[in-house]
Amino acid sequence: MSWNPAGIMEEMVSTGQKLAKGFETLENIGPVEVAVTPKDLVWQRDHVKIYHYQRETPATCKIPVLVSFAMLNRHDVLDLQGRSLMAKLLSEGLDIYIMDWGYPTKADRYETMEDYIDGYMNDAVDFVRKTHGVDKINKMGICQGGTYSMIYASLYPEKLNTLTTYVAPYDFGTNANMLYKWTKYIDVDTLVDSVGTVPGEMIDSAFGMLNPSMNVTKYMGVMDSLDDKDKMLNFLRMEAWKTDLPAIPGEMYRKYIKDLFRDNLLIKGEMTLGGRKIDLKKMTVPFLNVYATEDKIIPNESTLAIMKVIGSKDAKEYAFPGGHIGVFVGGKSQKELAPAVAKWVSERSK
Repeated sequence: MSWNPAGIMEEMVSTGQKLAKGFETLENIGPVEVAVTPKDLVWQRDHVKIYHYQRETPATCKIPVLVSFAMLNRHDVLDLQGRSLMAKLLSEGLDIYIMDWGYPTKADRYETMEDYIDGYMNDAVDFVRKTHGVDKINKMGICQGGTYSMIYASLYPEKLNTLTTYVAPYDFGTNANMLYKWTKYIDVDTLVDSVGTVPGEMIDSAFGMLNPSMNVTKYMGVMDSLDDKDKMLNFLRMEAWKTDLPAIPGEMYRKYIKDLFRDNLLIKGEMTLGGRKIDLKKMTVPFLNVYATEDKIIPNESTLAIMKVIGSKDAKEYAFPGGHIGVFVGGKSQKELAPAVAKWVSERSK
């Protein structure tokens, strides 16, 4: 490669101009809002809340939906401005409630998986059932929230009309990516005993190491969008969401790592919750299993393995052509996935 001072100077000038335009764009953006669809706080217990999304017209689906996102991140990613999965599902006629797991503190270090599933989730389901005067509701769960919703549906199938999960892990026996390998060797007892409530930043750093080059390519790519306000807003909304990291109660995290990632007890039929065995054959609820074909966080084999062990006679897979986050914010999610999910749920809610 020959030395080209003129070319280097030209590139430096071009980069300087881009940065100047980017600074001007950022100055004109103002505060960045993430979750924008209007919703009302209707229930709260401890740090956990339930919101009910507002509708301008009556829902066409007669049975309400309760959505539970992962505890490791905020549910706001489901409602990004211009790319809101929640807004799209509302427009398709669903009546939606969403769980907000809140921000556990050091005082919450002893909260268990039982507290989350038998406690908060079950109380939330009962609240929505009572509010609408129905015996069963529709349940949706995303990623870790999908795993917990599957456990819930196995213990309380009589309370659910349908279950839809998105990119949820079920079989942790695979070594398809580094996350599944690392977690088998974490000294989770020492970690939890030392820090109590596990900081979200600690968990996020592990996800960041799954693809170390991602941050480099991400920020290089945004250089070409510095003068585009809409693209910059999309980037900033995602960054705001990614840095909003709740802590995880230590005792729940201990069981999550040991029983699921390390020992793979759920898919083996050996996991217990509150002294009761979780029998997946008792999960007889109509089930829609959404997975992302290019998912780098939750391997497809981890998600699809559940289909062979549940008791549901009405069970369907949906292959989404994209990545883990694209399920919530991608264009295909708006145009194809959300309408298909809403149709599937509505057809079973008559």
